[in-house]
Amino acid sequence: MRLSPRAPEWRNAREIALALLARREYSQRELQLKLISRGVEASAIGALLEELAAERLQSDARFTENYVNARHARGFGPLRIRLELQQRGVDESLIDAHLDACEGAWEDLMRAQYHKRFGDRPAEDFAERARRGRFLQQRGFSSERIGRLLHELCKGV
Repeated sequence: MRLSPRAPEWRNAREIALALLARREYSQRELQLKLISRGVEASAIGALLEELAAERLQSDARFTENYVNARHARGFGPLRIRLELQQRGVDESLIDAHLDACEGAWEDLMRAQYHKRFGDRPAEDFAERARRGRFLQQRGFSSERIGRLLHELCKGV
């Protein structure tokens, strides 16, 4: 059963969605889950999400751009950001486009995170080097990038 835009249930669902979107951006999947948790009828959600997207009140592209920028600013790497966006139901093509836009900045970001955490002192042994690598890996940087950085900064270990 599809609800009419004039039905009270439709207006209530739309009001809930707009209140959520007024606070922050949501991916379509996140918004769908939020609406379900607020008791909105499942039959109304699909059409409502289409309408919000058509009116540009909800946009996965805008959500992805904001999310990538915010996580990048907090020092997270592309692998972690990709995983988080996938969990939020964002399309792979959007993820690729926004992560590729930051491609040149990942090395600098990883180096900045490394120096923020460990300073300029070199790793004293292999265990310390491995610990530093795990830190960068948890932040979302690739093993290849981490290996190059550690090889450069931790010579002799």
